[in-house]
Amino acid sequence: MKKTVFTPVALALSAALAAGAASAEVESNDPIKITTHDWSGQIISATLMGEVLKKAGYNVEYVQADYLAQFAGLKTGDLDLAMEIWATTGQEALDEAVASGGVVNFGESGMKAKEEWWYPSYMEETCPGLPDWKALRDCAEAFSTAETAPKGRYLGGPVTWGGFDEERVEALEMDFEVVHAGTDAALFAELQSAYERKAPIVLWLYSPHWAPEKYEGKYVEFPPYESACYTDPAWGENPDAAYDCGKPTGPIWKAGWAGLEGKWPGAAKIIRAFHIENPEMGEMIYKVDVDGAEIPAVVAEWMGAHESVWQGWLK
Repeated sequence: MKKTVFTPVALALSAALAAGAASAEVESNDPIKITTHDWSGQIISATLMGEVLKKAGYNVEYVQADYLAQFAGLKTGDLDLAMEIWATTGQEALDEAVASGGVVNFGESGMKAKEEWWYPSYMEETCPGLPDWKALRDCAEAFSTAETAPKGRYLGGPVTWGGFDEERVEALEMDFEVVHAGTDAALFAELQSAYERKAPIVLWLYSPHWAPEKYEGKYVEFPPYESACYTDPAWGENPDAAYDCGKPTGPIWKAGWAGLEGKWPGAAKIIRAFHIENPEMGEMIYKVDVDGAEIPAVVAEWMGAHESVWQGWLK
């Protein structure tokens, strides 16, 4: 996981990308505060958006914030822009924030989100019936660790990601214990270790990301998500509990402070125009997480190869 640390190299990149843009007319020289979180893809999105805004002459500040807790700052204007609100885990928070009047949905990023339980294909030998989720009821112990036995272990993402996995386990009466990885990097380091040893594992995997392409496996097939699943206990497999279904899928949204458009109308147009798709993002994440490249360098490389794309966002 590459944290947002502004080294001399990163600062030099920012200056280089902004070169020639200082004369551009901007509505306010106050920095546009863009949030960064704890997974590489989101930091890439935030950095890419920020560097393009700098090319248009805007000042940008990157602010590390919790994924769900950031909405408090977006409502008040202490934060200005969030580049990745996943419909899979952040839709309810986004809808509430927009309804409050403090936050605006700036549209789809172009990326499509999928987040779900995932297992390597070799686990089908010890847990026949997969990918049907009901198979996990019969072979939970096959996914156990010394810490969770006889319960199976589900390795979730960092707790700040949300996702209702504890509620899902309880609602579907699965004999699993949810254990949260401390960071995005820790999550995938454990996947790599287990995969190399063919050790038992079921964990949170998501796309856009490189892991579903690199490793052979499948997403668990839970009852399909419907909005009532999260709000109406009477819906679904368990008539007494909500969250008895899989996670939703959908767009990855851009969202920001409701005052952003009035303060920086030109920037708002650029933000709305931002568009990148899963394959391109997956390639950049791979370069950072697997090849060990620095995020500023990866963003600069993409901008150099796709100048006509991001220049189009400025028009």
